Order: sequence, then structure tokens, then C-alpha cells
Amino acid sequence: MLYILDYGAGNVASLANSVRSLGFDFKWVESVEDFDKADRILFPGVGAIRSALSSLREKGFAEPLKKYIASGRPYMGICIGMQVLFESSDESEVEPGLGVIPGKVGRFDSSDKTVPCMGWNGATALRELGEAKKTYGLDADSSYYFVHSYRVAFDEKMEDWALTLTKYGDETYVSSVQKGNVFATQFHPEKSGPAGLEVLKSWLTQGEKGQLVDTSVKPRREQADIDEELVRRGFTKRIVACLDVRTNDAGDLVVTKGDQYDVREAEESTTTETPIPSTNAADGPSSDSTVPKPKGRDVRNLGKPVDLARRYFAEGADEVAFLNITSFRSCPMHDQPMLDVVRQSAETVFVPLTIGGGIRDTTDPDGTSRSALEVAGTYFRCGADKVSIGSDAVFAVEDMLAAGGKKTGKTGIETISYAYGNQAVVVSFDPKRVYANSPEDVPAIHRPSVVDLASPLPGSSTPLKADLGPNGERYCWYQCTVRGGRETRDIDVVQLAQGVESLGAGEILLNSVDRDGSKAGFDLRLVALVKRSVSIPVVASSGAGKVEDFSEVFRETGVEAALAAGIFHRKEVPISDVKDHVQAEGIKIRVV
Repeated sequence: MLYILDYGAGNVASLANSVRSLGFDFKWVESVEDFDKADRILFPGVGAIRSALSSLREKGFAEPLKKYIASGRPYMGICIGMQVLFESSDESEVEPGLGVIPGKVGRFDSSDKTVPCMGWNGATALRELGEAKKTYGLDADSSYYFVHSYRVAFDEKMEDWALTLTKYGDETYVSSVQKGNVFATQFHPEKSGPAGLEVLKSWLTQGEKGQLVDTSVKPRREQADIDEELVRRGFTKRIVACLDVRTNDAGDLVVTKGDQYDVREAEESTTTETPIPSTNAADGPSSDSTVPKPKGRDVRNLGKPVDLARRYFAEGADEVAFLNITSFRSCPMHDQPMLDVVRQSAETVFVPLTIGGGIRDTTDPDGTSRSALEVAGTYFRCGADKVSIGSDAVFAVEDMLAAGGKKTGKTGIETISYAYGNQAVVVSFDPKRVYANSPEDVPAIHRPSVVDLASPLPGSSTPLKADLGPNGERYCWYQCTVRGGRETRDIDVVQLAQGVESLGAGEILLNSVDRDGSKAGFDLRLVALVKRSVSIPVVASSGAGKVEDFSEVFRETGVEAALAAGIFHRKEVPISDVKDHVQAEGIKIRVV
């Protein structure tokens, strides 16, 4: 019997779905006695190692887990499930590791790359694999999903343990370990698409005690071959499909897309509409009969959320993001339709899922208070991997700046990142341009966000088309907005970006009010400004209209990911075409 160890934090629903999709049953480790009953133990982890180790010891699981591993029965750890095996970690000096593997977990150097590491990369075998070129399902030609700030550096202590290595920036680290009955990965097989499912299947179908393949006894590969493959594989850019979800006038959940944040059709409609049939209960009511629509502009209906998410997974999207723009977000704990969208998507979509909208402190209709941490936890348990915070992040940074940079430790960003790790917290920005004839016309506090609209990007020799203001203004600064771009605040995009990083956000989703729905390309000056202001990953959004827009934003800004919505929904620009073009331009990308 397979047992999955849930230490109380992070998203384990995705792993459970992956195991079920492969046709295997399992039980949860609920007591110390379960360690004696288990034939196999799978220890997943998304979050912070201090929480994991503290929880293991509070539950009395630490010593029974070590005893289980020493018994020779199969163990597989994922991410935190791998890192807890070491003696210690820089992430938590007060909580020692289990000491199964010698060595210490250290933090990535952020001087030449963003941290956390968030994206797809290869796993290069340290030892000879034979003619099959695979071991434990790992494929030299596949990419896997990584999301972590801490890693195990490869040194002589790891010679007997390291199964694969991966390169991120200038650092080469251990991406999986194997010795005897122990197998563990730094990447997330459950979020690595078909290649990741193959890794899980390989481990689940290996023999009983004493029959596991021990790769530590195999000959070491030539160092030159290892180095060549590390460089060839490398960290890839991500293509993210975004789904804005809301109820339409008939009460159905639909995926919509706004033009300048207006999600209703441009022209008045008095006709009826035939809904797109769907077999997914989470997508809401659907039938082949027509549904009367009120006079006026209908909510733009581009499809059913679960169906579209599955389509994007099949088409090769590296991530899928759901942004809840329906009225239910004012009471997210009771938003059963949206929770079902996440839950049902996670059952068959094995790439990272982000959910945004309503991730904040709220109060239920009966007066029950709900913290942002509690709301986020609900979505994680349904299968989300990351949560996106919008307007509340702006207010939190405003309060922090007003307090002279002092943090309270109580904001949604802080509480969620402390419990689940900063890689689980995305902040969504909606900045808009404020034009000026001269930098001196901009308030002094906002001048760090001023850009010259007639000059090349800093550090780039590539000419960039002048993008002057409506009255010929050469400069602009980027003012942040809240409530879907409807209200401006006296804070600029650089203040917000650096503020949310300080509070503990792990990624920025950078929209543009000016470019939304324009198909004129990403606002490269905005993206480059934010990218050089922070050391966490940035996702460029708003304005994509053709495949060249994606290669341009990657090449000119170095941004880690690019997002689109409407052009994907309408199949105007297929994801496969984007990836083929980006790869042809010499940019590393995961191709399915």
C-alpha cells in the first residue's frame, strides 16, 4: 500500500490527482502506526522547510519516518520531501534536517538570476543510463518544473547520492538523488506534464523491497558530456495561458476577456446565444437550448473554464492562471463554482495552476472572519499551486511605505509566504502611463519609474519605435491602479514592485492598462523597468497579438515568462506556434 505524507502545508492535491490518474490507490499518513503499514511512502512538498520539519516533529512523524527509510522500503520525496533528508538548511537554522543524506541545503545566489527559481529545466544524469537513456523515468530530452529558492550544491559529499544535476544561472545543483531505497526530486513530477507523470509511474511500478534499481553503483559519465548537456538543456522561458472567469448574465461561469478591462461586447446585442456544451459540473449550467439574454451588451463568452484549461494543457501551456473576476470573490470561501473549477482542472491539468481574485482578509455574510491565509489554503487544497493578490498588495505596500518601511507580518503576502513559501505568492499589477514633457514634471518620489519613450531600452542597442504620448510627450511614469484599473493610487510601479518583494512575494504578474486588448505588443519599457527593479521572476502580460511579440519581450527584457489570454482563447495565435517561433529564434522554451 502506498501512503502519502501530508505535513500540513503546500499543495498535495496535485500529487494525489497524479497518482490517481496513473491508476494507483493510496492512503494518507495519519498516525505513527501508518509508517509500519506502508509498503511505499511518497513525501511531497511545496512551501517552507521550517514549516515541514516543525510539523513533522509536532506530529511525532520525524523518527518513524527515519526508521521507515532505514528499513529499506521505497521512499520518494518531492521538493521539500527531498530537502528534509539533508542534515540542515539555510532556510531554517533552528530546525535540523533528518540527516539521512550528508550535506546542507543552501540558497541560490541571486546576483545573476531571479530567485525563486521558477520554471522548466532539464535533469542531466550523472551516471551512465544504458541504451534506454532513462532511469526512474527521467528522460534526458524532457523538461521538468522547478519552483524553489534553496538547492543542494553538487560536491564530493553528493557523489554517491546525486542522480541528476541541473544548471540555473552559474550554479549547478542536485536535481534528484537516489541511493538504495531512497529516490527524491527537487522538481515537481506532478506539475511536469507527461514527462513528470512518467517519473511517478516508473517509481510506483518498480519492484518490492530489495528490487529497486540502485544507480549509485553505475559508472560515472564523462564530465565533458555532463557539462555539454547541462548547457544544452538549460532553464526555459514560460508561456502562460490566462483565463478571466466570471458569471455571465444567465448565471453561467464563462471565460471572458476585456478590452481595456471591459468584458462586455462592444455592440449592443438583443439576440439569444447557444452556450458551449460542457460535461464539467464546475463550468456551470449548460445545455443545447438557447438562453435569453437581456438587452444591452452581453458578457463576452470565450468558453468554459475547465474545458479551456484542459485544452491549454494539451497544447503545451507551461502554466495556467485563473483570475476570478466574478462577484463571488467578495466571499471566496463560499465560491463553490470557482473552487470546483480549480478542483476539476487539477484532476487532469498537470502543469502549475494559479488562482487570483478574492485572496484577502474577508468576512462571510454570517460575520465569520476569514484571513487571506485561510482563503489561500482553501485554494491550495483544491489543487492551486500559486495564489495571485491584486489590489490588497497595493494597499499593503502603501501602509508599509507610510510606516517608514516597517512590516507588520500580518498582510496576506507575508502570512501566505511564511506558511507556504514565497514561490506560492504572485502579485498582479495594473499600472497605467502618466505622460510628461520632462522628468522634472514628475513628482520627485515617482521619478525612479520615469522612462524615455524615444530612446532604446537601457543596456540594449536595438532601436525601439518611439511611443510618445497623445500630445507628443517624450516621458511617462507608471502609476498603479486598483479595482481592475478603475482607481488610481499615489504609488508607482517601482515602489510597488520593490515593496511586494520586501513583503515576501515570489513573482510579479505585470499587466498594462494601456496595452490591454490592444494586440500592439507588450509594453517593453514597462516590463524592462520592473524587471531591473526586482530580483524575483516577472511575467509580462497585456498586448500580445502575434508570435513575434513573445520573442521580442524575452529578448529585449529578459523576462522569465509571458502571458496571453484572448488570442489563445480565439485561436488567433496558437500556443504551439508561439513556442515554435520562440525556439526558432534561439530562445530556450519547453516544446511538447
